[in-house]
Amino acid sequence: MMTTAWNQILNSLEKSLNPGLYTVWIKPLSGEVDGNKLRLTAPNEFVANWVRDRLLRAVREAARQVLDREPEIEIIVRKKAVTAKPATRKAAKTKPARSQSRQAGLPIVQMPRTSAVNWRFSFDDFVVGPGNELACAASKSMCSNGMHSDHLFLSSAPGLGKTHLLHSIGRELCQHSNRSNVNVACLSAEQFANRLVMAIRSNNITQFKTQFRENVDVLLLEDIHFFQGKEKMQNELLGTLNALRERGCKVVLTSPFLPRELKGIDRQLVSRFCSGFLANIDRPDLETRRLIVRQKARKLQVDVPIEVSELLAERITSDIRQLESCLNNLVLKARLLNRAVSMELAWEVLENYALANVAPDYRNIIEFVCKSYDLSEDQLRSKSRKRQIVLARNTAFYLARKHTELSLKDIGEKLGRKHSTVLKGITNVEREISRQTPLGRQIEQTVERLSC
Repeated sequence: MMTTAWNQILNSLEKSLNPGLYTVWIKPLSGEVDGNKLRLTAPNEFVANWVRDRLLRAVREAARQVLDREPEIEIIVRKKAVTAKPATRKAAKTKPARSQSRQAGLPIVQMPRTSAVNWRFSFDDFVVGPGNELACAASKSMCSNGMHSDHLFLSSAPGLGKTHLLHSIGRELCQHSNRSNVNVACLSAEQFANRLVMAIRSNNITQFKTQFRENVDVLLLEDIHFFQGKEKMQNELLGTLNALRERGCKVVLTSPFLPRELKGIDRQLVSRFCSGFLANIDRPDLETRRLIVRQKARKLQVDVPIEVSELLAERITSDIRQLESCLNNLVLKARLLNRAVSMELAWEVLENYALANVAPDYRNIIEFVCKSYDLSEDQLRSKSRKRQIVLARNTAFYLARKHTELSLKDIGEKLGRKHSTVLKGITNVEREISRQTPLGRQIEQTVERLSC
């Protein structure tokens, strides 16, 4: 009777659940029914916790239908026999596989529950304000299973916290997982593409697919606009996302662009991007910027006068990274000169970051770019492909996107370019800055001179 009842519950769950969820999380369970009590035995703590947190309601409903009464459910972990030799043989068998993973250059980050040293940010140091509270809440829900979706898409202009939230999710999941090793792949789209190319060249594509589609528990992927126009890489990414969805794994994607703004992306992939929760991060308001300065000052263990923190918050308005960088430089300069943080020092440092407290409009940006690159506006709008003019034009695209509310189409029309050209130009600028190439540093220095 006990076995029959459990089999009936299994049949009900198989019909009601996604096939991937059933196969990965329910099928490994064994169950016993005793009166109104259902005892489930999981193969390990990770599966047990997943079922407790995410599938308990479904199991309870299936048991209620079979038992015709409210069940009492207990989930325990199967005890493992302690035998040294099998463990040694198992380790020997799995060693080559790990070696193959390293040869293929696969970016799998195996994070023990007790360690999160590889994560640069956490929710604790993320300052929440009106512009980012929805994105922060959605990110936390990914960790507490508060959302019905396992897929999150974070979008914002550069420097507003996408990476911070991404790393916070990774840290939180690793710290609170009861599994000894939770496989989290945290990388940029470009890194994903490079690993794919390396796997193809080394004839390890099967291993690549296995690692990303079968071994990854959480995929955190930044700057997915990199895949625009790359058809073969899009196919692999789509296959990976579909496989992870079938297994009930978590996926978080980021980009400065919303899915509908992307060009040269397969419709099915755009649909997959849109299948989860979309959260946009807006520019921080004045009060949020004040809180960011105060929190950063506490972290640096330095006394920053109120008037100084007010000045920084008022003058740097659209990029949290610049705001924090400005405070870092101010504190460092004060320490090197053995002086207290003051308004005088603050004004000196601000000259490298911002000269006004009003965000520049499109006309300010064009004038600034033309002056910085010693060009006329006609040259900027021309069809010339000279390196300096293309660089200036791409910088204008980047700044207009960052500091104005203009759409990509509007920016393109003002400079006589297509939407796709604007997108490509912004992506090129971001790539150079992120890589910190000589050209990237030159662009970054130019961008930072524009008043915020």
